[in-house]
Order: sequence, then structure tokens, then C-alpha cells
Amino acid sequence: MEQALRRACPAAGPDSRIGAVAFIHRFGALLNPHEHFHCLVIEGVFEADTSGAATFHESRAPDQKWLDEVQAKVRRRLLCALTRRGVLEPEDAETMANWAHGGGFSLDASVRIEGADRPGLERLLRYCARPAFALERLREVDADHLVHESIKPGPGGGVSVMLTPLELIERLAALIPPPRRHRHRYYGVQAPNAPLRWQVIALAGVPDGTPAAAQTESIAASAAPSVTPNRSSEGTEEAPGEVEAILRRAARYAWALLLARIHEVFPLVCPRCGGEMRIIAFITDAAAVREILSHLGEPTSPPRLMKARAPPLWEMQGANMGEDEAQAQSAPEYPFDQRVAW
Repeated sequence: MEQALRRACPAAGPDSRIGAVAFIHRFGALLNPHEHFHCLVIEGVFEADTSGAATFHESRAPDQKWLDEVQAKVRRRLLCALTRRGVLEPEDAETMANWAHGGGFSLDASVRIEGADRPGLERLLRYCARPAFALERLREVDADHLVHESIKPGPGGGVSVMLTPLELIERLAALIPPPRRHRHRYYGVQAPNAPLRWQVIALAGVPDGTPAAAQTESIAASAAPSVTPNRSSEGTEEAPGEVEAILRRAARYAWALLLARIHEVFPLVCPRCGGEMRIIAFITDAAAVREILSHLGEPTSPPRLMKARAPPLWEMQGANMGEDEAQAQSAPEYPFDQRVAW
């Protein structure tokens, strides 16, 4: 993708970089395993000039021939990687490379958002970062049956699937990503250690007095009002670079604003008096914590862990059969280690 965008920008040099975010999806419309990617790619490349400032080169709109070349290159490289890692046999990879209609690979770049369309960009990002399913699409028929509905048809053309509670848990367990693996990947100038990253993100340095600077300061102040630039002992203000660093740290407290947009409840407002909550202190002394909990009427000891039990449906099945038959079915036919790692 980066090489193709460079070719589409004649003025860009060989060291220019793209800006992209990839969202890894492991699920389909009906909670079926379906590995695919949603990628948000900036239509152009970034390059550092002689002074080190980032320069953006806008590319032309991609045509179908350009997309077919990118799709063919992705298919060829992915099949080679799977063969090199031993996931695919060379004969199977060669067969898949000769399949018609893209060989199981498809690339759709029909969605295009203008830079000034911030609501459209937000809708696209919310769609890309959505979870496997929404509770609004899950309907309970009775105690033993659930129906999951989808707007898009799944495998076979159906738009709904009926599951038991155990089947729902089984499908969701198969969609859980591996531990310590990010579902969002950043590339090019958006990567965490990219040299031009702090010049292209939303918190990029802007001159004082501009609307962008005022907006950054207002967000930082509303999200973390207790964080203000400190003054030295001589009474002089800090350097502009230090103030900018403080504002960037303060802007990280925008998590409260994000939670308010999702759950429609601002987490930094006291539910009793309506005042603004702020962090007073971090208490780590056990005796002080116990005294505070006792004063508030909260338990001072952790809850007792309950004994592990089988799912309710299995208990009902064991109650309907004899004791000897239940023991025979509960005994495993082979040793099974439950400590399964990805």
C-alpha cells in the first residue's frame, strides 16, 4: 500500500511514509469466525523536508487497476508468509494463488471520507472499532434459547441465528483475540515511534492564539482541571516546550469525555451533589483503607471465592440420570490439560 501511494504522488520521495490504522476483526455478522481487516488509510504520504517539518503529498483517487495490483501483491506475500511458517503446504499455496476472483482475497476501497467531515470520520472509526456483537441484537426467547440478529446476512444468507447459552459462550470464546495482542495497529507516521508522529496527530504543535490551540487547552482544562502549568520558585513561567508537554499530559485525561459520549454519564461528576470530582490522594496504607471502608459501611474483607461448579444445563442432565451413569459420563476418556495457551 505504501509503495502504491508513493507512485501515486510524483512529488514524494523514497523516504515518504503513509499514515494508516488497521482494525483486526475476527468475527462475522452472526458471530462466526471471519478474519478480516478494516483499514483507515490517509490518501497520500508524509515526508520530512530539509528543516524536519512534515510535508503532506496528496495522491490521486485510486482506480480499480491500482486496487487490483495491491490485492495481488497482498495475496502473494501472505501466501509466501504462510508457506514459510509451515501453515500452508507449497502445493496448497500454489493452488490458492491460481484461484479465480482474487483467490479468496478482496479489497474494497469504495468508502472515502473528506478531511473536513469529522462526523463521518467518527462514524467510520466507531464502525471499525466495534466489538463482536451488541446487546441490542441479542434477544432471549426463553431460558434455553437466544436469538442473535444482524443487519448483514451471514453464511448461508441468514440474518439471525438461534443459540443456547452454552453455544453463545462457545462462539464468543472462539472470537476472543490472543492475550497481549493489540486489535488496533498503527502504521507509517501514525506508528508510536515514528519521527513525524507528533507533527501529524491531533495534538501537533500549533501557534498560540489559533482556534486549534484554544481547543486543545479547553479540552485539557475540562478533562483535567487540576493539571495546570507549574511555576518555578523564582515566579517565572515554564518554558513553552514544558507547557506543551503538560498540556499533552492533560489531554490524556480525555478518557472522561470519551466515557461520557459512550455511556452518556460524565464519570467526574458526583452523583450526590453534582459537583466535580477530583483526585485528592492515593491511599495505600491497609489500616487507613480499612478505616475508611468501615466508615462508609463497606466490607473490609474480600469476598469469599465460590467453589467451581458445572454449567446449569449439565447439572440438570446429571440429575435426570442414575448415579452410576452420571459418574460414567463425567469421567474423561483421555487426560485433558485445561491450561491451554494460545
